[in-house]
Amino acid sequence: MFGRTRGESGQLAEQQARRYLSQQGLSHVASNYRCKLGEIDLIMRTAQGELVFVEVRYRHSASHGGALASVDRHKQQRLIRAASHYLQQHRLHNSPCRFDVLALEGDQQGKIQIEWLRNAIETA
Repeated sequence: MFGRTRGESGQLAEQQARRYLSQQGLSHVASNYRCKLGEIDLIMRTAQGELVFVEVRYRHSASHGGALASVDRHKQQRLIRAASHYLQQHRLHNSPCRFDVLALEGDQQGKIQIEWLRNAIETA
């Protein structure tokens, strides 16, 4: 993903994340859901029917805290509000759901390491 613009790298990371999660048994529901309250990179569904709102983070290296460290409290709140909007718009108020973070980081050899944090964001 080196040598690309930030937008291109982000799009490639989301495609790679979607493939990875599909290989783990999740089904794709939506990509890049946007509303005035925020954006959700991927919405997936488990085999048990649980909706999974996924924040995809890509960093070319782990310096400056890496991909996981970039999901701060402000970003978490925007994700929660966007997910709430999605559930309301699709009349899924009682659907079980969770928030995951998929972190993709490059290493010195140019390989991408993937770390999947399930239930990474808790709602009050």
